[in-house]
Amino acid sequence: MPTRDYEQLAKTVHSQLKPGDDRTARMQCVSDAIWEALSGAGVSWGGFYIADEGAPEDQRLILGPRRDKPACSPIGVHGVCGAAYLSKRIQIVRDVRDLGPNYVACDPRDQSEIVIPLFESPDANTGWGVLDLDSFETGAFDETDAAGLVRVLTAAGFHCAAPETATSTTNE
Repeated sequence: MPTRDYEQLAKTVHSQLKPGDDRTARMQCVSDAIWEALSGAGVSWGGFYIADEGAPEDQRLILGPRRDKPACSPIGVHGVCGAAYLSKRIQIVRDVRDLGPNYVACDPRDQSEIVIPLFESPDANTGWGVLDLDSFETGAFDETDAAGLVRVLTAAGFHCAAPETATSTTNE
């Protein structure tokens, strides 16, 4: 698998942001940069889901900025994105088949996933959404990706779960 240069990706995101960019503009900047840098490095989809606290649990997360492919929306909190959002912990799924009915399959070719929860402030008390990346390859994401994606999100001015909170789902 090609190398993922998260340090350069974080620099790219930081350099492309403009003073005063709102959350949506920053999410789109991150989505664009991730897609440009990682679509050839094992990432099949990347984007944000934003929480709608007033929605029923099965419709709580609404698709936000993403690149090049549609995705399921709204989605409930029973899947990987919901687990990250509710637990406030990074979720790394090495093989989506391990999740059984708890996997929300937007693209049946996806084999692995990583989800980073996002917060209103550094204290991680109030979540507002997640960054979700998928891959057609089993085992495409690990703790190095979690740390790198946190670096990218931080460069965009977002507060997110610390890499050491990562929870991996694997049958190993």
